[in-house]
Amino acid sequence: MSQSQVILDFATDLARRAGALISAERERGGLTLSYKDGIELLTSADLKSDQLIRSELSAAFPGHRILSEESSPTMPQEERNEGPLWIVDPIDGTVNFAYGQAAVAVSIAFAVDGVVQAGVVHSPFLQETYCGRRGAGATLNGLPLHTGDCAELGRALIGTGFPYERQERPPLVQRLARVLMHCRDFRRIGSAALDLCWVAAGRLDGFYETLKPWDFAAACLIAREAGARTGHLGPVPRGVPADLYGIDVVAAGPGIYDDLVALLCSHSASEEGQP
Repeated sequence: MSQSQVILDFATDLARRAGALISAERERGGLTLSYKDGIELLTSADLKSDQLIRSELSAAFPGHRILSEESSPTMPQEERNEGPLWIVDPIDGTVNFAYGQAAVAVSIAFAVDGVVQAGVVHSPFLQETYCGRRGAGATLNGLPLHTGDCAELGRALIGTGFPYERQERPPLVQRLARVLMHCRDFRRIGSAALDLCWVAAGRLDGFYETLKPWDFAAACLIAREAGARTGHLGPVPRGVPADLYGIDVVAAGPGIYDDLVALLCSHSASEEGQP
């Protein structure tokens, strides 16, 4: 068994155990709610899931760094770029979780020198586990996963999301209006990790959003390994690994990827008054 498969098996088991924990926390009730930066919801279950994942990773891989949304989000870029790194979102879709909705996931990715090698996204309330390993394909509950075959943007179902900062939403609403005029329809799921996994599964034809590494590192790998194309609307800054750069992330089936990127870029240019 390859080292990357050993890593993926460990991460998958850990994500499922974290999923069981957050399921039990919601069933038990009495969640403590707070806010990061005054706007982003945080629950006691986020912190408990983060503690479980971090403690298990630290015990099993003491020399590895951990980039986690809840406990180490400000890790310097140079530390993200070198050596083995785990990228963790203990609950992706916290608002969904707090409201009793099902689109909630635990996301764990493993990277070496900034390149994601393995990733798992586990959705406990949907009972779905998405896994991917670099160069080895992707699976959903152990079965091979393949993106959809949509070849026409006008027939594409597209997903996206919006930031917590309300002042950043107006231009994104304008972009969304443009997408709606050129695509079949739009879905707002509330979990970027699941959005990307749904592209992998053909439940969405494309997805775009500005994200943090823990939102997409595992799911983007899964989407690529399922046959999707992934990238960014603009250039990736020098010194930042593309696998961990979250500005204007795009993923889509190969039949519509170029058209979707062109549509989104043309809209961005018009908003900024560029030729």
